[in-house]
Amino acid sequence: MRTEQSLRLAVALLALMAVPLVMASPRSSLIDPATFRGPAADQRAYRIGDVLTVYVLETAHARSQAGTGAERNTDIGIALHAPSTAYEADLGVRNKNNGAAQTQRIGELRAQLSVRVVALEPNGLLRVSGGQMLAVNGEQQRITLSGLVRPEDITAGNIVWSSRLAEAEVSLSGKGVVSEAQKRSLIARIVQWLGL
Repeated sequence: MRTEQSLRLAVALLALMAVPLVMASPRSSLIDPATFRGPAADQRAYRIGDVLTVYVLETAHARSQAGTGAERNTDIGIALHAPSTAYEADLGVRNKNNGAAQTQRIGELRAQLSVRVVALEPNGLLRVSGGQMLAVNGEQQRITLSGLVRPEDITAGNIVWSSRLAEAEVSLSGKGVVSEAQKRSLIARIVQWLGL
């Protein structure tokens, strides 16, 4: 009898403990319906916080060329004639100046980095921003990228080319031994400032 009562009491307690679990199960799921994407769903970025891969291929070519040419001739002549003598004096000044200058700069940046969607524009564009730090042998390089992406420019693999970003800002900055070696010395800067 006592065993039967103990058994009934244990079953009743288990039943009471199971009621909150059964009632809470619809609310506490392992999957959040607001953020869940099924395996067959589109995996492209479309919400704030989503990550997107950007292939950066930026090439800049700049060339400036100028040429000048100037020529100036000035001749002055004086003559004095007297019955017994004649005086003549001529003065000529010629100035010729030709100059040419050319500058050329080529820059190329190739990288692959992941950025995060930081805002959704009212017209549906995604504002993205991100960066990557790379350190090799004491030299640190930081690539930063931001801009606007049209959702239709994102491939099925969740990739977009940097040339497809509007208002793109791509920056590469370095710090370390190589960067310091490329800076001009104080003397070289003073000489250039003096125009020598």
